[in-house]
Amino acid sequence: MTQGGMPDMSALLAQAQAMQAQLMQAKDELAASTVTGSAASGLVVATVTGTGDLVSLDIKPEAVDPEDVETLGDMVVAAVRDASQNAETLAQEKLGGATGGFGEGGGMPDLGGLLGGGPAAPDDGPRPSLGF
Repeated sequence: MTQGGMPDMSALLAQAQAMQAQLMQAKDELAASTVTGSAASGLVVATVTGTGDLVSLDIKPEAVDPEDVETLGDMVVAAVRDASQNAETLAQEKLGGATGGFGEGGGMPDLGGLLGGGPAAPDDGPRPSLGF
């Protein structure tokens, strides 16, 4: 804090820039990472990137019953859902550390809506974003 209780804007800007760099690195790591999810004891395995893009789907032959394609569809959906949840967990782990607790009382002073936070008045319209 500087004199008069106002935050040191250059320090806040430096902290925001460092946080943005960490977020970009974490997003790059997520895009390069893969996680899997499975259904029916591994009969169907889905692989997604850390950003949630489906990259492969492995279906074991014993999962295929021409008389019951509905069950196969359910297994595929379950495996993709499981993989997507695993990707979400990975994203929370990677991105949670990159924010340094920003927005969770993690050392940043209350800026009183200075950076677009806080509720907007009904006639204000959208507030500007920091871009991360």
